[in-house]
Amino acid sequence: MALLPLTSLDVSGKRLAVRADLNVPLTANGVGDATRIARFAKGMKPLLAQGARLVVLSHLGRPEGDLTPALSMRRIKGALSDALECPVLFNETCAGELAERVSENLAPGEVLLCENLRFEHGEEVNDPRLGAELARLGDIYVNDAFSCSHRAHASTTAAVYAARIPAAGPLMMEELAALEGALLNPQYPSVALIGGGSAAPRLGVLKRLVRKLDAILLGGGLANDFLFARGYSIGRSFHEPELADEILEIAALAMVSGCEIILPEDIVVANIQRPGVTGHALPLAGCPANGRILDIGPNTVERYRTILKGARTILWNGPLGTYETPPFDAATRALAQTVAEQTRAGVCVSVAGGADTLAAMNAAGVTDDFTHVSTAGGAFLEWLEGRTLPGIAALERAEHAA
Repeated sequence: MALLPLTSLDVSGKRLAVRADLNVPLTANGVGDATRIARFAKGMKPLLAQGARLVVLSHLGRPEGDLTPALSMRRIKGALSDALECPVLFNETCAGELAERVSENLAPGEVLLCENLRFEHGEEVNDPRLGAELARLGDIYVNDAFSCSHRAHASTTAAVYAARIPAAGPLMMEELAALEGALLNPQYPSVALIGGGSAAPRLGVLKRLVRKLDAILLGGGLANDFLFARGYSIGRSFHEPELADEILEIAALAMVSGCEIILPEDIVVANIQRPGVTGHALPLAGCPANGRILDIGPNTVERYRTILKGARTILWNGPLGTYETPPFDAATRALAQTVAEQTRAGVCVSVAGGADTLAAMNAAGVTDDFTHVSTAGGAFLEWLEGRTLPGIAALERAEHAA
């Protein structure tokens, strides 16, 4: 992938306008999970030490162009300062003459956090005018937000085209290298663990993965859909019956491609999803009419664990049960720990990402033990599916034009 890495440039004294993804969960007491902030800061601190002048651009939530105080970037200023280990200035706007003037007055090693990009109506419609204003905030315009690059927004696309020097940030390059290593150049045997709630956004991913990998282990709502398509009774479990024909097509494609799709052989069932509710491990055909499948069963966990211990590349997307409601997080925790152990032992490369996956890995306490855990949700899935991500395409075209 022909991108210009920021780390290949001399940044001493240069203004870096960096599109980050600092869209973090907030609580009454501040930032609920600072993982994205910490990841971003890790890549920026060496650049600040070289004398870069850093202008940070991000969105927070979905204000849809409205000035929403509850979604002001000011709310993460303290967490960003802690992560960067330096003071952080704040500007009430993210574009225009004032923001440009403040950016020009930064001293080497100083950091300016700008207000929420999505307070600007032009952000989500990829307004070229806004893109040009954002680009003027830096001598180098940097996209360090892989997780936002599936959106053709002003900060990910128009600003890149308007920039004098567009570059890919450290976290962007790290994400792409990990994904390319796991999918485009995997070590074999190669295995994917795919779970999550809805199958719909994952069917395109599965169609590509069955052509690339040796085996796919299923859990979560995705497994429910496969079980339903194959005629199993799943009671009141979440599923999408309209996807049955497409799921059977994927199963046939996997057979032709030599990829084994492995379904649970037992399930954990309860009548209601509530913390502390006792689940019952039942054989696959034993789900009662009023039951809900909330996790994969212990026999399946052991079977999956055996397969994972023999794998050299492991790709993980989505929890295997309703991990946010213990005790139905048991399978996700157990198998996450298995993958972490294998990774620590140096016998596999492990890459995880997608909606809820980062939170599940954090809950299991294994995020730092995987080779790479992506902060991306939709972008992770779209990249796995093989779609063109507008933010990446803009960096590629800009580098080719240069």
